[in-house]
Formats: sequence, structure tokens, C-alpha cells
Amino acid sequence: MVWAPGVARAARKIAIAAAMGGGGLTALGATAYGLLIVESLVARKMIGQPHGLDGPPSDGVYGDFPGEPLTLAMLGDSTSVGLGASTPERTPAALIANGLAALAERPVRLCVLGRSGAASAELGEQVDQALPMRPDVAVIFVGANDVVTQTPPATAVRHLVKAVRRLREAGAEVVVGTCPDLGTVRPIAQPLRWVTRRWSRQLAAAQTVAVVDAGGRTVAFADLLGPEFDTNPSEMFGPDRFHPSDRGYAQAAYAVLPSVCTALGLWPEPRPGRGEGLQPIYLAAATAAEESGTEVSATRVAGQATGPHGRWVTLFRRRPGAMLNDA
Repeated sequence: MVWAPGVARAARKIAIAAAMGGGGLTALGATAYGLLIVESLVARKMIGQPHGLDGPPSDGVYGDFPGEPLTLAMLGDSTSVGLGASTPERTPAALIANGLAALAERPVRLCVLGRSGAASAELGEQVDQALPMRPDVAVIFVGANDVVTQTPPATAVRHLVKAVRRLREAGAEVVVGTCPDLGTVRPIAQPLRWVTRRWSRQLAAAQTVAVVDAGGRTVAFADLLGPEFDTNPSEMFGPDRFHPSDRGYAQAAYAVLPSVCTALGLWPEPRPGRGEGLQPIYLAAATAAEESGTEVSATRVAGQATGPHGRWVTLFRRRPGAMLNDA
């Protein structure tokens, strides 16, 4: 496999960020850092809290089917609770639960444990709540608040990895929606928008490396607040211009749903297309951080989990309607 020089450099940076603590991600001069703090305060004041701090309550059992329910735990930040969604049924957790129930033809018990404002450091408390429920699958949306609070990537990733490993050791499948691109949030001015975009993408790549190594799957959320949100902000953002609208949450949920079903063995592993398939983890992470809807999961080559360039993974670009198109 031949790596393009730019991608190879990006992959090396990701490796350093995940292992050493971010390096250039937080190495800003004192003046620049002060400016970012001021602009952060201005952006937060402009955004406000028109939704309050709680998403619509969506815990419950979904799917009118017989049998023992599957248990789905939803962890993470305000996007995991659907802050700003118009009804409980339109939260991403409920959409995933309904879709999972329909495919499994079993009821799904949904437990939403995420919290608005939560960063990766708070995942441990959420996992403590999840484990007694013995979830079959856990979905985690996290990363945006790590960027907003300028948390070093290695610190954020360390907490995420611990959460994923605890869930996997308890027998749960884990799917992580990686950090969205915050560079398209309109109230955030330059140069903060440029810096947050860079931090968002590099944190997402570091999350991919770490989560797959811990036994989970990742789905890139580059466009949860990405190109389509930038092009159609009135449709994809909610009233606070920061959190997604119903349509935006649906896009996130339907990007994650196929990976949840595949992880549970309810849907076959995807057939990679051109430019997809087997890749070293760092190259796949660099690619996924730039391409929304991309799933990365661990695999083996000739019985080996690792190769000369690190862990082997499968990279697959999820498409709209993928669960129908892949049949």
C-alpha cells in the first residue's frame, strides 16, 4: 500500500496526538490562547440556552415485538440526549432504538445516561450507571465539550478508552460517534472557528485509533456539524445555532444505526468499495476524520491483528440508506 505524503503526515500526527498528549493541538501562544478564551465566552453568550439543559425524556421500551428486549445504553454529551429535539421520538437515541427493534424484530429497552455539557472525563460515571443494566450495546456521542474546554486530546481519549474497555469487558458492543466538526458553528468567530475545526478533526482521529484498539467501532461525525450544516444551517441547526435540529439528529442516528446492527450480528459486515477495505489504523483514522459517515472497525489479516504499520482495520463509508443498499 502506498501512502500519499499528506495522508502519511496526518497519520503520524494522529499517532503522536493519541499517544503523547496532542503536541501542537494545544501549543498556542499566550496571546492566541487569550483570544480564544475571549471568543469562547462571546460565542457561548450568543448561543445561549433556549433548550435548557435537558433533552426530551426518551427512556423506555421501543418496538411492538415479542421476546426479551435488547438493552441499548446511550452515553455522552448533549447530542446523546437529543438536546433541542422537538419530541422524545426524534432524539437520536429513540431513532436508533426504533431502527434496531425493527431489524431485530425484538423490543429494545433504551436507557439514556448522557448529560448535557459532559466531556469524556464524565463517561466513567455514566458507565457506572450503565453496567448494572447489562447493555447489549452502548452508543457514545462525545468530544465536542473536550474541544470547547481545550482538554488535551490524550486526556480526553484516555477517559474514552477506559469507558469503552469497561463496557466491552461487561459484554456490551460499543459504537462511538466521534467528535463533530465544530468549525461550522456560526456564532463562533475566527480564528476560533479555524482552531476548533482543527482540534475537532484531530480529536476525532485520535478517538478512532483508541476506540478501535479497545474493541469498539467508530462512526465519523465530521458532518454532524459539517458541510451540510454549513450549507443549510436553518434546516440542520436548532434555535440555539449550536445543537442539531430534528433533521440533523436524524442524520446522526441513521449514520450510526447500521454500525450498531452490524456489531450485534443483525446485519452482515459491509462489502468495501473502491478506496475502502483493509488499512492500517492510523491511515484509516486520518481518512475517517475527514469523511463523514465512515465506519472503522478492527479486523485480522492472515490471522494477525497487527501488521508492519500497526493494527489492521476495515474502513467503510456508510451511505444514506446503506442498510437497504447493502442487502
